[in-house]
Amino acid sequence: MSAPAVSPPSPPPAGPVSALTAFARDIKLAHTVFALPFALAAAWLVSRQADVTWLQLFWILVAMVGARSSAMGFNRLMDRHIDARNPRTANREIPGGRLPVGAAWAITLAFTALLALAAWMLNPLCLMLTPGVLAVLWGYSLTKRFTSLCHVVLGIALGLAPVSVWIALTGTVGLPAVLLGSAVATWVAGFDVLYALQDRDYDEGVGLHSIPVALGERGALVASALLHLVTVGLLAAIPLVTGLGWPYWVGFSAITGALFYEHWIVRPGDLSRLDQAFFAANGWISLGFLLSVIAASIS
Repeated sequence: MSAPAVSPPSPPPAGPVSALTAFARDIKLAHTVFALPFALAAAWLVSRQADVTWLQLFWILVAMVGARSSAMGFNRLMDRHIDARNPRTANREIPGGRLPVGAAWAITLAFTALLALAAWMLNPLCLMLTPGVLAVLWGYSLTKRFTSLCHVVLGIALGLAPVSVWIALTGTVGLPAVLLGSAVATWVAGFDVLYALQDRDYDEGVGLHSIPVALGERGALVASALLHLVTVGLLAAIPLVTGLGWPYWVGFSAITGALFYEHWIVRPGDLSRLDQAFFAANGWISLGFLLSVIAASIS
């Protein structure tokens, strides 16, 4: 089968600012919001038993931006040839010719260095653990080449955020962090399965792995729902070990409702509202969780 035709590349960016702008647009920098609220929620829970400074919160923010940008930059670089042949992704910045590969590598490595700097400023232990974190963040980009569980690896990558914050602020791994990290992992894996439905036919045709390829559309929807059912159970366990009050349960109910809504609007044979499920519902889930934790702590 011949590769689908793609638009001719646009001229490369004129300078560093244009390259950085193209990079930010390509990795959708604003989508850091999906994991950041969970990281801040972990910091808030730690603050109930230890002092957390504004400077520490600043470096947590820097680390989150550095980690996600490094991971997404590496992903775009590793997948640039795959993206160029996929009609849905052929116009991304690198395959579209608007971001040179060399510039993308330079920016990716700069964000990696930013992550290492933030880790060092937060806790020397975090700096020691940074190579392991990077192995997961970068390793995810390669997993769809050999396993259908690539969605789970992505979930683990984002689930490391609250666990890393807990380590940065306490030097240990607490049970609340494990529960929160696991909840994030299953939540992300579940919605990534839904998102991968868009590329099921293409992935199957070129030999890439995913749960939609392995199980089909209906099976993928069931797998996503089961992952989110585990998410709900983990979120329900958090107040049992943290003592969070009734406002948490209000937020928990809203999150459960948002997950139900997400699965209600994405049905077999109708993926037309998939972007709505992915961006709107999941963005509100992360922000809603943070607000419910704060409200439960001060009530």
